[in-house]
Amino acid sequence: MKALNLRNKIVFVTICLGGRRLVKEFNMLATTYRRLERVACSELRRLLMQVGDLDPMVSKSGVSGLIAAKTSLNPSTAVAKLREILRDRPYEFRYLLRVMPIQKLVTTGMVDIESATKELGSEIGEDETFRITIEKRFTELHTNEIIEKIAANIKRKVNLTKPDKILLVQIVGEVTGISVIGPNDVLSVLKEKAL
Repeated sequence: MKALNLRNKIVFVTICLGGRRLVKEFNMLATTYRRLERVACSELRRLLMQVGDLDPMVSKSGVSGLIAAKTSLNPSTAVAKLREILRDRPYEFRYLLRVMPIQKLVTTGMVDIESATKELGSEIGEDETFRITIEKRFTELHTNEIIEKIAANIKRKVNLTKPDKILLVQIVGEVTGISVIGPNDVLSVLKEKAL
């Protein structure tokens, strides 16, 4: 924390010690147990610092059991490095359940979501299969409507059980995070601790 300037210290304290502010430009989302968001913020921040981010911003999202982070590292690379820590020192993960990379943020609304998923959908190769995974919190949008609009723009083969790529749509109220990731790019702490 000493490496932060005074303004960042104040913001971090406000965010992680009970404030309701969300890191506005997050590139990672993590889940935790309900009512343990504050300690999960500290855990994720500490772990991101261990993997090379000197000043990660981590906050509660306003959704029970969900925290948001902004890291200077590539979020997929950060998740891979967190996985290495989990394999070597599983006891360092006490509160985090899942950690997900986010590639693009948009305002929650069908036009913006459709546009962003069309752009990111180009990362899915012509010979690759994909699946759309949607997690919604505090939105009136319907899952089936979102899937239909997104799928109409991606002319690739669908595989719901073993896709090559996952188009991940994380709706958190007025903000939506979108990623095209591999099936193992989400860190599932409990599942991987059991291996």
